[in-house]
Amino acid sequence: MAEAHTGTPEKDDEDRLTEAEIAVHWKEESFFHPTPKFIGQANLTDPAVVESFQEKHFPECFRAYADLLTWDKYWTTTLDTSNPPFWKWFVGGKLNVSYNCVDRNLAKYGNKAAIIWVSEAEDEPVVSITYQELYVRVNEMAAVLRDSCGLKTGDRVTIHMPMVPELPVTMLACARLGVIHSVVFGGFSGEACGARIVDSGSRVLITMDGYYRSGKLLDHKVNADIAVKKAESDGTKVEKVLVWKRFSGKYSSPTPMVEGRDHFVDDLLKHHRGALVPPVSMPAEAPLFLMYTSGSTGKPKGCQHSTGGYLAYVTATSKFIQDIHPTDIYWCMADIGWITGHSYIVYGPLALAATSVMYEGVPTYPDAGRVWRIAERLGVNIFHTSPTSIRMLRKLGPDEPKKYHYHFKCMTTVGEPIEPEAWLWYYNTVGRREAAITDTWWQTENGGFLCSTKPALDPMKPGSAGPPMLGIYPVIYDEHGKEIPPGAGKAGNICIRNPWPGILQTIWGDPDRFVKNYYAKYNKDKNSKDWRDWPYFAGDGAVWAGDGYIRILGRVDDVINVAGHRLGTKELESACLTVPEIAEAAVVPIVDAERGRVPEVYVSLKPGVKAGPEIAEKVTKAIETTIGKIARPKAVRIVPDMPKTRSGKIMRRVLAAISNEMDYGDITTLSNPEVVEQIRVQVQGAGPVKKKTAPEDIRRFGETT
Repeated sequence: MAEAHTGTPEKDDEDRLTEAEIAVHWKEESFFHPTPKFIGQANLTDPAVVESFQEKHFPECFRAYADLLTWDKYWTTTLDTSNPPFWKWFVGGKLNVSYNCVDRNLAKYGNKAAIIWVSEAEDEPVVSITYQELYVRVNEMAAVLRDSCGLKTGDRVTIHMPMVPELPVTMLACARLGVIHSVVFGGFSGEACGARIVDSGSRVLITMDGYYRSGKLLDHKVNADIAVKKAESDGTKVEKVLVWKRFSGKYSSPTPMVEGRDHFVDDLLKHHRGALVPPVSMPAEAPLFLMYTSGSTGKPKGCQHSTGGYLAYVTATSKFIQDIHPTDIYWCMADIGWITGHSYIVYGPLALAATSVMYEGVPTYPDAGRVWRIAERLGVNIFHTSPTSIRMLRKLGPDEPKKYHYHFKCMTTVGEPIEPEAWLWYYNTVGRREAAITDTWWQTENGGFLCSTKPALDPMKPGSAGPPMLGIYPVIYDEHGKEIPPGAGKAGNICIRNPWPGILQTIWGDPDRFVKNYYAKYNKDKNSKDWRDWPYFAGDGAVWAGDGYIRILGRVDDVINVAGHRLGTKELESACLTVPEIAEAAVVPIVDAERGRVPEVYVSLKPGVKAGPEIAEKVTKAIETTIGKIARPKAVRIVPDMPKTRSGKIMRRVLAAISNEMDYGDITTLSNPEVVEQIRVQVQGAGPVKKKTAPEDIRRFGETT
């Protein structure tokens, strides 16, 4: 696929890829096997379970997931398909999420830590909250919400908070009442929070005065004022703002409280000490929360997740894929403001009576050894993070893990495809070849994992997410709906042919957008009530190897069409990381008169490495060797750092804007906005920001990452 065109029009047309296909050049890696020690203690070791989740047993196979929960009333219908694609799981059943995550653990695990919280300030004491203490705190907060705020089942509440234990307490208090929570990532601006308040129709905002980030105590309350003002200008009045204090008895924000509207949670709790709030028995299909996907443009999408189906799915995947036992100390280094934090910091682990670690700040503060010190001190044995964090930790402290005495039995990676080079460092250095790695693929909309190895049953293959999850039946289509079979060596659009319990129910307030975004593309019959006619379109490119392992190639929007060849940016970036001096890489498209689009490469270097033309030459050669000369970059830019979001993701859209001399837009929410101007001057030279108009594919590039 990567060879130059022949010059014969007929042959060129045959060689050109369809819109769905992405050229695949990644070589298949060798397999790594879990250790006998891990297998001996694993939750899932019986190969017969794979047979029990085959399509002929669908949907009843998912009863095994729901049976992990405590139900007030058992369901009558496992899957209701009467109104596709608005699937309903465990219909007729009733339960309460807060009860399942807290109350039912008291008898056996009441004095065990539910949450261990670590401040970014290393001299601040670690906070350990037992299940009994969590029960008390959740009940008292539920009383505040019900009695002091007048909230009832079905109301929506927006929560804009950092990584502090008061956040899961607040979420579980909402769930206890059947109040739908909408958590906004703490690093988002007040305007972004306000837009989500408007969409959800929240009349209560819960926030915090301040929190630590990179050693600084940030004013967070100021965002609440901005959010309320934004919401009011768009027609939604916030009646109450509840403010948690970062330090007990001390207000840590210079932003004044607004009389009559703002209330300290501490003051309200004084009136509800010792309160007990009975958990409201909720229908399985009742909404539990809204999670807004973040894009650079357009109205945010409020993904609505259910009570019974969602909790069943995250509980089971936590148990069987992350191998969480009640005796484990489990640390997911994500933020609760994202779906990963909801599913795999709060709801999944707590439903299993595990101990879940929360960390407030930057993983590399004050140095690159912080993560491993925390793991050593707390005895963490399950570790869960993103490829972004893995690359960052590898860049800043490649040998740091060797200095600390911890032992992980398993490790998860999530959020984007992980390059084999980064995977091998994670396995060899972080995991010490002891830990099984689950490389998971899923999305905000999915609730929980869709692809991953079963850690005691399947070998690991660097760069490949692995086989489909139990009860998940994928298919890869080309642009015309023709199936690309496993082993064909071609990539296309990955879809899931069947519903599953963790899938979003709808987009809040916009069912038409829900159908259009996720089902219209490959729907076979809009009048059909057969789930087989409604494949879920994930929006990701993938290739399915003959061995059954799926390799995700990234968002279908994030490809570069070079002379008819659709090249996956993730694969290009992976080639860059084979150069020993390179720590991080980002590839963006640039308009080219001859070939339409060509790649431009940005790289940052490992500590102590000096920039020079020889490194750029190495990067170019690595791309040409791995992929072919058609992928030769227009330029290789060696930059001091990448522009990153507060969650650590590289903002490729900003780099694409700089390369194509466009306005790069608002960068105030970046963790390092100052680096953008440095890069712009390096690429464009001194002078004002250029604001050329670029084609739509360039303007949209990187929006979804």
